[in-house]
Amino acid sequence: MRALVLAAFVFVTGCGFFTVYRDTDVPISSKAVFDVEQYMGLWYEVARFPVPFQRGCVGVTAEYALRDDGTVSVLNICRDPDGNESARISGTAEVVGPGRLKVRFGSVPFVAGDYWVLWTDEDYQTAVVGSPNGRSGWILNRTPQIRADRLQAARDILTFNGYDVSQLKETAQ
Repeated sequence: MRALVLAAFVFVTGCGFFTVYRDTDVPISSKAVFDVEQYMGLWYEVARFPVPFQRGCVGVTAEYALRDDGTVSVLNICRDPDGNESARISGTAEVVGPGRLKVRFGSVPFVAGDYWVLWTDEDYQTAVVGSPNGRSGWILNRTPQIRADRLQAARDILTFNGYDVSQLKETAQ
């Protein structure tokens, strides 16, 4: 449990030992027309930039649900190579602008991390998420497998936002 608390702290604070995966001189933009309700539900991580708190994780999922107070509940689950749940962390997110959320995990008080939805397809089946500091980024999909054209579109969005996609790692589902 301590490792998970540390992982959440590292995520939301963006500690200095993180690798920066994007050229922060390149402007980054979130999805201008963002429908938070369409974004809710279960997402499968199909690719990510390596971050310490996800080391060894496969079969990663993220689930979002709109709460009565307008915030979003967040549940991230990591599995081991055998498919067993190895870690979970829950928190909340607040929409602070179009496609821009501040994520907080209960185990790490007083700290929030930037979670920007950079792009979704029209039907919210594929999403690209990143952070302005460039220390994290994910490609998410509603199903464990992603079509090649959607994966390429997601990679193109990351490149447009200054990310070095050569460092992007596919996530085994």
